Amino acid sequence: MRSLLTLLCLLPALATAQVDAPRQDPARILHSVEQFLQTQTTGLPGQVKIKVGALDSRLNLSACNALEPFIPTGSRIWGKTTVGVRCSSPSNWTIYIQADISVIGNYLVSAAPLAQGQQISEKQLSIATGDLTKLPNGIITDSSQAIGKTVAMSIPAGTPLRMDALRVQAVIQQGQSVKLVSSGNGFEVSAEGRALTTANAGQSVQIRMGNGQVISGIARSDGIVEVGY
Repeated sequence: MRSLLTLLCLLPALATAQVDAPRQDPARILHSVEQFLQTQTTGLPGQVKIKVGALDSRLNLSACNALEPFIPTGSRIWGKTTVGVRCSSPSNWTIYIQADISVIGNYLVSAAPLAQGQQISEKQLSIATGDLTKLPNGIITDSSQAIGKTVAMSIPAGTPLRMDALRVQAVIQQGQSVKLVSSGNGFEVSAEGRALTTANAGQSVQIRMGNGQVISGIARSDGIVEVGY
């Protein structure tokens, strides 16, 4: 009987201890997510703006000694995304928070209609500014990525340029007569041959010489093939 009375007397104290157990501050969770995203987005091509979503007001988590933000499989640090936050001590829990990452930067658009096969020059390009995360994948942000390449399909004026819409202009065509050069310490020799393959600048190309011999060299941007010995 005395033991039962003792237990009944302890119940209110136990309940109070459970209620008073430290709970996780939601603001600290959101702050950890924002700091994590700021670190992860360093180096993106533009001005990064991060908006972290709100937590459910009914959330009641145990206080965590060390919050661990992470990117779940399948998510990416771009546009609308999801960030996970886990706790391993003193208790285990994991929650997921929505976030929106915008990247305001410059990108290239066609200044005039471009025809399929047309080679791009600087005067055919224009610069626009906007949220890069809202644009198609592979958007071009640097003119050096476009100048000298050819258009793979017709493009209307004002269209954002993508990498998959352009092709590298071949500097050597199969069957073309080409000049070969080879140089060393104090000497340089040249010869003529016929290309057996098509090549872009920097690519290997096979050349058939006048005597029938086939040699390989590296195509230069000026159409000359460099041969090493």
